[in-house]
Amino acid sequence: MKPLHLAATAVAAVMLLPVPAHAAPQPSTLRDAAPDGLVVGSAAAGGGHHEDQPYPDPISSDQAYRDVLGREFSSLSPENQMKWEYVRPTRETYDFAAADAIVDFAAQHGQVVRGHTLLWHSQNPEWLENGNFSAEELRAMLREHIHTVVGRYAGRVQQWDVANEIFDESGTLRTTENIWIRELGPGIIADAFRWAHEADPNAKLFFNDYGVESDNAKSDAYYALIQDLLAQGVPVHGFSAQAHLDLDDGFPADLAQNLRRFADLGLDTAITELDVRMTLPQGGAPTEQQLAEQADFYRRALQACLDVSSCHSFTVWGLPDKYSWVPGTFPDQGAATIYWDDFTPKPAHHALLNTLSANASGRATSEG
Repeated sequence: MKPLHLAATAVAAVMLLPVPAHAAPQPSTLRDAAPDGLVVGSAAAGGGHHEDQPYPDPISSDQAYRDVLGREFSSLSPENQMKWEYVRPTRETYDFAAADAIVDFAAQHGQVVRGHTLLWHSQNPEWLENGNFSAEELRAMLREHIHTVVGRYAGRVQQWDVANEIFDESGTLRTTENIWIRELGPGIIADAFRWAHEADPNAKLFFNDYGVESDNAKSDAYYALIQDLLAQGVPVHGFSAQAHLDLDDGFPADLAQNLRRFADLGLDTAITELDVRMTLPQGGAPTEQQLAEQADFYRRALQACLDVSSCHSFTVWGLPDKYSWVPGTFPDQGAATIYWDDFTPKPAHHALLNTLSANASGRATSEG
């Protein structure tokens, strides 16, 4: 629910840039405002549950959603449609209909695609998790899956989240939760990158995780692992921070600094799943102050990416709150996205647009 009079007043709380007399008009979309070398993306929703109610696939059923998705962004990330449980209904079959629809939509709108994801502990089909397969069978299945999925979209998917969320908060590999690491050992991570590179030598291959925005135990574990893999010649090309942020936790002030250390390894970096959730007051509508703070979080995350020359991809995780994953996972929280449910922009959208416009003439060229 959009609070009465709050959107306009919260916009005023976001620092707006002065417009010189006779200046060229400010671009009206995020993709048009982005400087060269940066794509601005969104997750493409593909059906799910919100407040325990199913909602349809908006990319095929919601024209307003399609209009904003195609107009505002230069990159798309399938939110769910390339995950194992979606593309592998059985061991013997693949279902690419939903994923194909997003890749086709992107091509029609001049957008690149981030593939998400190939090796993960979550959203695997029941037949896989409970199949009692041998190590040899699992290894062959993962290799075949990566070759098939990445190969299908070779030349059409710019980046892949090859390994997703492989460490817990202490920086320990998820050897219990992750079927691949548990059954095949940590070496399967390097194999996944090698197989993805075989299937599409031109795609950029990433590690992706939440809670790695700061220099902490989890991001340190990725840093050490990537150093080791690069020394082995494994084709690791990027490191990305999801950036699912929470107003209650504060902003990760060392985000840019943390991305820089991965850039110093020769990697691309990215912000891949940005949203900013908040604990909602009674009645469900965010306050004016919350909207202003949320806008500032979005602005600071974007500025961190702009300040690191290796950060070429910046993605928000969805458009309106009615399609957001947040309320289903955090029942007391929400309002995490940059659009209201009627697709009018929140202050966070204005903050992103202004920040991009301020950097239109150039961005970081060094990591000083």
